[in-house]
Amino acid sequence: MPSRLAAALLLALGLSGCLKYEYEHEFWLRVDGSGAVNVTGRPALWTAFKGLGSPRDPESTATRDAARALFERSGLQVKRVTLTRREGRPYLFVSAEFEDVNRLNGTPAFPDLRIGLRQERDRLVLEGTWARPRDAPDVGARDRDGLMAVRFHLPSKVFGHKNAADGVERGNILGWRQEVAQGLDGRGLDFGAEMDERSILLSTVVLFASAIATAVLLLAGALWAVVRRGRKQLTAGDSAT
Repeated sequence: MPSRLAAALLLALGLSGCLKYEYEHEFWLRVDGSGAVNVTGRPALWTAFKGLGSPRDPESTATRDAARALFERSGLQVKRVTLTRREGRPYLFVSAEFEDVNRLNGTPAFPDLRIGLRQERDRLVLEGTWARPRDAPDVGARDRDGLMAVRFHLPSKVFGHKNAADGVERGNILGWRQEVAQGLDGRGLDFGAEMDERSILLSTVVLFASAIATAVLLLAGALWAVVRRGRKQLTAGDSAT
């Protein structure tokens, strides 16, 4: 029985890691609000959610050049734009960097995203909604299949989250997903998380430095004790003579 349970758990983990999304935002955040984002999706979904291209022919109009211009016009630094194919269907991919995640709201590249990162005492709070704009153009029925997701690689320890699909993955990754059809029908995808204000790297450096300092103090204490004992022995020897 335990072996069957273990096999089922391994299968579930494997399936969750193999999910393919028809439209996805993937963010890498830093504690100062800067970071990077990758957006991948079928051209028709770029049209439906971001207004890129024409709904009459999204594959010919939601192009790499148009996507690059959209992100640059929104103040992001575009790193890469590619067009790939999966099972014969095209997918437009953009990778870009931003200086402040709070300034993405309302930009031409993110009409479908409302996101905020703020500090509360010694913690950072991430909140937002990913939803199709009301004035976005409609797309055909053939593009309503599959899943869509928004994922975050967070910079510090996660204390809590708002119903992430698979909980906290690999220490600091959170993701939310829903069916593409639900997103096209206007259903929003809410997300949120609470995390440490210190980055994982900073926390590691502080911990490492504290360990070194403790080791140095212990070594200094041990040396001082040895020297003191030696002095006492010398004093005792001199008194005996």
